[in-house]
Amino acid sequence: MPNLTGGREQMGPQAMCRRTLLAVVMGAGLTFGAQAALVPELGPLPPIQYDKAKAELGKRLFFDKRLSGDAGIACATCHDPKQGWTQNQPLSDGYPGNGHFRNAPTLINVAYKKVWNHDGRIGTSLDDMVREMITEDYIMNMDMRIMQERLKQDPLYLEMFRDAGYGEPSNGGVRQAIPEFLKSLTSRNAPFDTGKMSTAARKGLQLFKGKAGCIQCHNGPLASDGKAHNTGVPENFGIFLNPENHQAFIAFALFQGIENYMNLKRDPGYYNVTLDQADMGKFITPSLRELKYTAPYMHNGMLATLEEVVAFYNAGGGKESRKSPLLKPLGLSEDEQRNLVAFLLALSGDPLTTAEHIWQQPFPAEYSAIENWKDVRN
Repeated sequence: MPNLTGGREQMGPQAMCRRTLLAVVMGAGLTFGAQAALVPELGPLPPIQYDKAKAELGKRLFFDKRLSGDAGIACATCHDPKQGWTQNQPLSDGYPGNGHFRNAPTLINVAYKKVWNHDGRIGTSLDDMVREMITEDYIMNMDMRIMQERLKQDPLYLEMFRDAGYGEPSNGGVRQAIPEFLKSLTSRNAPFDTGKMSTAARKGLQLFKGKAGCIQCHNGPLASDGKAHNTGVPENFGIFLNPENHQAFIAFALFQGIENYMNLKRDPGYYNVTLDQADMGKFITPSLRELKYTAPYMHNGMLATLEEVVAFYNAGGGKESRKSPLLKPLGLSEDEQRNLVAFLLALSGDPLTTAEHIWQQPFPAEYSAIENWKDVRN
């Protein structure tokens, strides 16, 4: 029967409730749709050019233990090509005599980033990142003046530095050559990029961009917004219970000027960049590319599998008073979680353990960074 007061049918309380609920759901969907439209789309990584002579020099330097203080470790010790150019353990190894307090991030696609380190404390250039890794006492502990003189004693380096246009071996040449090699470590033939995703992965992509809301922070070609967020990842107390790992944390915190660091029992994250308590526990959004090879996950390696990662976010992240308001329980079914994992795996391409990326030129065996490195060549 027509409603003469407004041209609408009369509705009972239940009908009114259903309409209100529908309006809320549609409104939320429209709001998220508007937000999603503002973030960069996922997409293939753009081509990256590099100088082959400089990259070849950088590759040899990357695998050379002489770049560390006691010639005991190389860049490749913690960024092993057989382990996704990272270490498949929660906390990375550090300089001999101490450990590290974070998980080693993969170096695949690192040349595309604008900020480096889990806490984002390097945001100028990749050669500055290389300098920090070589000189920090809990990482490679090298005085670059000594490193320069070591390299000058190697006839092959004299030749390679000249061929790369650097003249004789120098600190500046090292800081430029290693990033040139890192430019060659890019994702290749990922199903997402080639359009050859499985049905499950395609469903996962729709969840990623829709119901799961992952694209709010994981967007653009790297699937990362490059910003700092607090997701409530549980602390890895091995950092504080293991003296070797704690030693590295203390050295880091002391250098960064973090107050009360001896009593601190959490990784401050982005706080050490801003010294703003609101940033305590925030970390830079990691890229989601090449996850197939880079377990365990998170800045401290606390989640062992992608299934655990998806379940963590499905629950709305961890328990943390400063947690990002973007994180809410998702209500994904088990099947939806499996589809989301399938999509995440579709962002991984061919493993970069080919001869192209493994050092083949001779240098003294005692400085070989990877045991039996010939075994990882195709």
